[in-house]
Amino acid sequence: MLPRLTLCCFLFFTSSVAFAQTEDIFRPDSVRKEITAKKIQSSLRIDGVLNEPEWQLAAPSPMFTEIEPKQGEAPQFQTTVRILYNKQNLYIGIFAKDSMGKKAIRATDFKRDFNVLAHDHLVVTFDGFNDNRNAMCFATNAYGVQRDYLSFDDLYFDFDWDGLWMVRTSRTDSGWYAEMAIPWQTLRYKRSRDSVQNWGFNVYRNRRQSNEGTALSLFPRVYTVSRMEYAGILKNLQPPPPKSNIRIQPYFLTSVDRSSYNSKDSSNSQNVTNAKVGGDIKWAINPNNILDLTVNTDFAQADADLQVNNVTQFSVFFPEKRQFFLENASLFSPVVQQAIDGSGGIMNLQPFFSRTIGLDSAGNPIPIIAGGRFVSRSAKRNFGGIVMRQAGTSTTPATNFFVGRYSDNFGEQNRIGGLVSVKNNSIGTNTEATLDGFFRISRAQSINSIFTFTNTSNLRQQGFAGIAQYYNSTNNYKIWYTQSIVTKNFDPEMGFVSRKDVIGTTPGMNYYYRGRLLPFKKILRALEPGVLPEFYWQASTGKFIERSLYFYPVWFNFQNGAYFGYGVVPVYKMLTDSFAPLNVAIAPGTYNYVYNDILFTTDPSKFISLAGDYKWGGYFNGKLISADWKLLFAPIPQISILGELNRNHFMNVGVSKKSTTVDLYILQCRLALNPRIQLTGFYQKNSLDNSQNYYIRFSWEYKPLSYIYFIYNHGTTNDVLNSTKQSDGHVIAKISYLKQL
Repeated sequence: MLPRLTLCCFLFFTSSVAFAQTEDIFRPDSVRKEITAKKIQSSLRIDGVLNEPEWQLAAPSPMFTEIEPKQGEAPQFQTTVRILYNKQNLYIGIFAKDSMGKKAIRATDFKRDFNVLAHDHLVVTFDGFNDNRNAMCFATNAYGVQRDYLSFDDLYFDFDWDGLWMVRTSRTDSGWYAEMAIPWQTLRYKRSRDSVQNWGFNVYRNRRQSNEGTALSLFPRVYTVSRMEYAGILKNLQPPPPKSNIRIQPYFLTSVDRSSYNSKDSSNSQNVTNAKVGGDIKWAINPNNILDLTVNTDFAQADADLQVNNVTQFSVFFPEKRQFFLENASLFSPVVQQAIDGSGGIMNLQPFFSRTIGLDSAGNPIPIIAGGRFVSRSAKRNFGGIVMRQAGTSTTPATNFFVGRYSDNFGEQNRIGGLVSVKNNSIGTNTEATLDGFFRISRAQSINSIFTFTNTSNLRQQGFAGIAQYYNSTNNYKIWYTQSIVTKNFDPEMGFVSRKDVIGTTPGMNYYYRGRLLPFKKILRALEPGVLPEFYWQASTGKFIERSLYFYPVWFNFQNGAYFGYGVVPVYKMLTDSFAPLNVAIAPGTYNYVYNDILFTTDPSKFISLAGDYKWGGYFNGKLISADWKLLFAPIPQISILGELNRNHFMNVGVSKKSTTVDLYILQCRLALNPRIQLTGFYQKNSLDNSQNYYIRFSWEYKPLSYIYFIYNHGTTNDVLNSTKQSDGHVIAKISYLKQL
């Protein structure tokens, strides 16, 4: 009765607020801002100076408009954009004016696809199809570090897409300059009979010291610059007709692997030297259709996973980091999951998750022999397929993978699609069939849904999962309602689900207040309290098993990008099975407890910043203090050092009333000569299993998207109880070369 009463009260409260508020998601301006490109015959030297006379031929852009903190007002710091082009490239020159000059610039590292919250940056977006849905996005910070991604409906993002383009910057006493050259072959645009084309176009700037966000064309701050229906117009383009082009990227790799095992009774060690040749081919058949082929696929340069000590009943989601699978990931990965601000609920359902290919359950690589991917995107429909062959190992048979995807776009921003995945080996076949849809009811309201069915032949069992998520997002509030069901036998061997055998109901609301009653406006930007209740029933029995009432009455966002929040969480759990987080055994039964939570970060763009998540209070039949501290030291962008301590201190928890402390230490370091030559690494030590890991990688991008890597990886695990020690080390040298035909 209590969960239903709580839910009814919450829905009444949130609906009252929603209807009381006037929807503040304004429509795009009927008169769109325009910038005219100028054709030139010469080629420009990309140096970030903008001193070539050709730049004076291009008309400057209209004045930018403020997005943050005062939407719609004139910015304090102006930005000017000019556009040139020739037969090979589209050139963008931008001057970010700043009265403080170099002193105002913030940047904490030279990592490609940098964290925009910590950097001065510019983002340029193109809608070459003029469908108001697809966006190609190119960003840079004040030191010429690149960030690029693809966006669809400002909802699905391929953040790790790497395009072939160039940018250089310069910093002066009056501001900073960015000069970009983007080959026409990198851009995607429709074939047109008209000699002159106009594209959707926008530019966004964040001046990080004052955290001021401005844009060429105004859009609601609840969106991003990739919401192309709000874009301006880039006029007078005469691009060459789109044609097929081919990118070939072969590699050569040599490695030495050393492993050793020592115990009371025996010890052994072995060294294995290996050499491998392989590579990828990307064939852009036309602007809509792309074919990727891979042979002896290698991911040695991919960032290694950091460890996580998990004390919840939800599975940890480790993001994909391998480049081949990151491209066009949004097409093949319909997903309903928690947003970065905590909205939407904890349940995570993703019918296809690429980490199920080429990696075992512990994240160790399994060789991929060959594979291919075909993708077709257009304004009306998207479809594609992935075929991969994975080699067999001593514990895993050789396996074939197939993923097929189709989605149809209709209306202004609606989509319905289907996905089929098949995993086949000598053990059996796992098949998954999915129907998904996204429906934008209004500019503020949307529904995202997934319904998926699995069949596992060797176990002769079928399973079902479904999830639907409603959002109502404005500048004043965000309301959501997520309903999910996952049956006990649901088995997505090529997908991810955070929890099985549950029916979840997860409504919630965040309220954003920036009104006149907000105190200390020079320091505070917004008060954003939230309530995020979660209710779960066991799907197989219908029993009510969990209620977590996340309530954050205090959440301050500061003008400098910092935040501070305090929450209190009453929890009810009825464990139907035993549970052993971090080797602390907890018996089935009914538990009621309350814990507190403080989350904060200082200004993440400062050369020293601190972030923390500190929880204390009840935990099942005992108490738990859980803390995650992160300290960043970045005195100059070329040096970035991040230290993290995750501590879980159990007090009288579980069957044996256990009191213990589990610590995880992580130290990450990035040293950069420039954005193209970098040395990165990390060290992590976990007291849970007495393990230690080192990872060091040197990378040199000696020409665009062509790399030389040297990698050292070493891990040690000590089992004190059994007096054993396992050690593994890997040394890798790799060179890749990209040639665009």
